Amino acid sequence: MSDALLDGSAEAIAVAVRAGQISARAVIEATLARIAARNPKLGAFTDVTAARALLRADALDAARTRGEAVGPLAGAPFAVKNLFDVKGLTTRAGSKINRERAPAAQDATLVRKLEAAGAILVGALNMGEYAYDFTGENAHDGPSRNPHDLEHMTGGSSGGSGGAVAGGLTPISLGSDTNGSIRVPASFCGLFGLKPTYGRLSRAGTFPFVASLDHLGPLARSVGDLAASFDAMQGPDPADPALADRPFAPTRPGLDSGVAGLRIATLGGYFARGGERQAFAAVERVAKALKADRVVELPGAEIARAAAYLITMTEGAALHLDRLRKRAHDYDPDVRDRLIAGAMLPGAWYAQAQKYRRVFHAQALALFRDIDVLLAPATPCPAPRIGQRTFVLDGREMLVRPNIGLFTQPISFIGLPVVAAPVWAAKLPIGVQIIAPPWREDLALRVARALEREGVSEARAA
Repeated sequence: MSDALLDGSAEAIAVAVRAGQISARAVIEATLARIAARNPKLGAFTDVTAARALLRADALDAARTRGEAVGPLAGAPFAVKNLFDVKGLTTRAGSKINRERAPAAQDATLVRKLEAAGAILVGALNMGEYAYDFTGENAHDGPSRNPHDLEHMTGGSSGGSGGAVAGGLTPISLGSDTNGSIRVPASFCGLFGLKPTYGRLSRAGTFPFVASLDHLGPLARSVGDLAASFDAMQGPDPADPALADRPFAPTRPGLDSGVAGLRIATLGGYFARGGERQAFAAVERVAKALKADRVVELPGAEIARAAAYLITMTEGAALHLDRLRKRAHDYDPDVRDRLIAGAMLPGAWYAQAQKYRRVFHAQALALFRDIDVLLAPATPCPAPRIGQRTFVLDGREMLVRPNIGLFTQPISFIGLPVVAAPVWAAKLPIGVQIIAPPWREDLALRVARALEREGVSEARAA
């Protein structure tokens, strides 16, 4: 088993497995050995499903030998944030309290769909407690460490999802994104991450955080893997009432269509201030490569971020009220205090925030009347150090944890599809958001692919 194959793409692994050049068992054995060797330093995995993965690999190899179709992701290992149900595992959701629950009786919908495409689950991943986190630091399981510099954050709350892929443990992982929890780890760890349109992928079988803002999606080291995994996970699911009734819209076939004819603009105003120079330089580099010289503003983004906070705090608190009454001492204090604060917010504020959501959504759709894709920073800076409490943005000292998502929150607030694409200018990467209209994940992926092919955006395994 070559390091190049393990450090490469899921699609390359699948090609080799389908051709009989390597067995799925060999891929999984090598992956499990890597996890055992590297995870103690990275803190990415909380559970490894070795026996299940090997059984699945053997079944896939037997099916290939019989001449049966084994799927577009045949033999490719993947792992999921530990808020996804995995049969036989307790769904931790990053918490102390949840680990007392009974093991899951069945897999989450997206786990089943990826395995139906031939991918093989190898475990569950570390995350911020109850997904209320932007750092990747877990008070109970320890921090996820950035594979490019172990003293720095992965970002959260899908911290283990970022660390596993950037650390070469799996080519694909699944995370959740409420206010930026896929895009932030993608930015800090130098990966491609996809937050689909709200309602595009099923959330059935996952532990919720904020029902009206939660999204699920993949992180990967290549845009091809991002598209292939997204395509595999599309489709109806009666178990998720929030899932939109949309036809299957494959993105992989048109991925290499290029950007000719696409109208691409950079978001200015709110999205051009409040961050470090590296964040804006990355956007400028991407815009230059795409020949996108138009700058537009999305009015009200600052208000949208405040409204997203209100909704997050209110819905999050409502979900946790009973646990907060009985087990407040078992929460990470940072998470607990924000949930308690959310429980005390006036209902009128929540109602007003939801009303503004409709206003802001209409303003975004107005921009897309003559623009196909928007560009913006993913994070205001590269990954801070683990344990760092404050940073200086725009000349002001600010708290790290609540302000990492200042560019992602206004976008997830209205459920737009986004690909985070990594740009390297120093030892640590930083991401750029490629934002598309509702249901047009294909456009964001096409732009990311063009940047990848031109070498402007590159994901690296540490």
